[in-house]
Amino acid sequence: MRADELAAPYPTVQLGTPAIEAARLLAGQDLPGLIVLDGKGYPFTVLAGTQVLRMAIPQYCQDDPALAAVIDEQAADLFLRELGDRTVAQTLPGHSRDLAVVAGDATVLEIAALMARTGVPLVAVVHKDKTLMGAVTLDALLDRLLAL
Repeated sequence: MRADELAAPYPTVQLGTPAIEAARLLAGQDLPGLIVLDGKGYPFTVLAGTQVLRMAIPQYCQDDPALAAVIDEQAADLFLRELGDRTVAQTLPGHSRDLAVVAGDATVLEIAALMARTGVPLVAVVHKDKTLMGAVTLDALLDRLLAL
């Protein structure tokens, strides 16, 4: 089976989309991540939900779990508001990483290897002209692998 047979329609955001809007989309649809499109509408990368959290949660809480434990729930509930006016582009890691995008003729194993390497449970699938075809989620991939 190839990526184009596994791909399903999937929500997207733009690099300029407000990060809080992306967080609401992630939460509202229980998504593991979002496909981020560049200015031309081509898949640029995949924004994992954990990347949004990294931007919202203070660094001192990420560095020291003991500090996170002393913050009360009312204060913790306000952390996503820390995203403020930041955009999706600002939540992306600054360092280079593998792009979770494959061509429609990619095999199940190629998709699985990419997910394993990037740590992102979502892979965008593109047509030959680089336009988005859809996505393969970890859940769909595992369903296919377990059916073999």
